[in-house]
Amino acid sequence: MQTTQNLFEQFKLNRQLLNAIEEAGYTEPTPIQEQAIPLALAGQDILGIAQTGTGKTAAYTLPLLMRIKYAQGKDPRALIMAPTRELAMQISEAIMQLGKYTDIRTVVLYGGVGPKSQIEALRKGVDIIVATPGRFMDLYFQEEIVVKYLNAMVLDEADKMMDMGFMPQIRKLLEIIPTKRQNMLFSATFSEKVERLSHEFLEFPTRIEVTPQATTAEMVSQCLYEVPNFRTKINLLSYLLEDKETFNRVLIFTRSREVAGLVHQNLLNRVVPEAELRVIHANKGQNTRINAMEAFREGSIRVMVATDVVARGIDITEVSHVINFDVPLIYEDYVHRIGRTGRANNIGQAITFMTVADEYHIRKIENMIRMEIPREELPDDLEIVQTPQLENQDMLREIDNQRRREDPTFKGAFHEKKKVYRPVTKSPGKEGKGRRGAGGRSKRR
Repeated sequence: MQTTQNLFEQFKLNRQLLNAIEEAGYTEPTPIQEQAIPLALAGQDILGIAQTGTGKTAAYTLPLLMRIKYAQGKDPRALIMAPTRELAMQISEAIMQLGKYTDIRTVVLYGGVGPKSQIEALRKGVDIIVATPGRFMDLYFQEEIVVKYLNAMVLDEADKMMDMGFMPQIRKLLEIIPTKRQNMLFSATFSEKVERLSHEFLEFPTRIEVTPQATTAEMVSQCLYEVPNFRTKINLLSYLLEDKETFNRVLIFTRSREVAGLVHQNLLNRVVPEAELRVIHANKGQNTRINAMEAFREGSIRVMVATDVVARGIDITEVSHVINFDVPLIYEDYVHRIGRTGRANNIGQAITFMTVADEYHIRKIENMIRMEIPREELPDDLEIVQTPQLENQDMLREIDNQRRREDPTFKGAFHEKKKVYRPVTKSPGKEGKGRRGAGGRSKRR
């Protein structure tokens, strides 16, 4: 039987990298590593379609480290772009780990903090820059970055970059860096926007797709609860989290920082002590987010509430559950969210809460992942709250908007026949629980 070291020796990496790989505990190359590393070492452009958690970071960092070999000069020779500061930091940490026996210098650049320390690091000399697009361009225009020696560039999580509106910065970047370079683009999905970017960015690339597009991790079991309203979602979340043994490391996703704050406060008041709970979103300071992430990674925090802006930067191998408190409106984010669990061959569970207004989005997600998400009955002893009139009306207006999106001639049932959509007035009894709770499917037209 081959040793771990021998499995990676097939790539003809140098001894420094092989020693670091062995210390990192890699047992064998993942499929994306097995396919991408030889091509990258040969200098080819690569289009990689791979989910988070498949080992794609090492698939491009090992060839970059092998290519650069040692520190040289003051200016960068490789650039890795990431959509979020969390992901940029995660990539930088991976480079530090794999390049620990080399003298290669890495600097990570991201917004949300002052640029002074980042500028000082650049001035000391750098071989690899890991950056978010905005901060990189800011420091370039301040003449703190020299790009003429760049000969390799990686775009990681390209689909998220498109979703976050970074295309103008990426196009500007492509105008200023040398045209003669190796390019690698990695994305969890291959949308039309990513395809257009790949045509602009890559030259005769080799496409690697280790799993079908937008499939969900095999180690993740998925289920869905149909809930009538926000307050019942809070009750269900609290009910689940009371089982501390099963729900031992939980990541909860919301659509907005406002909802994240409400969920955090309700959990504090009801079921999760402050010492076991954190919330992170774009309004939180960088140090707060970093400290919360580290505490969650170490296991001292049991429950983390987060928005999608940080979803891609969370690399924790033992997340027991991902809970989608809100259904994501960018459907690819469903794949990225649930990809936070079931990592490194651990079993994970993804749970989604769906209101009547979310059914449209769930159908789209199910079409994308090519499977129906199994439905679960609500617990018999769960308190199901009557849907407030304003919340009920908001959901019904949203259903009208969804129908209008599918059929522009649709006039709007809510406005035409309001009497059909009266909010529930009776208190839910035992028969009001389950899938047809207050404000639920039974009141749909």
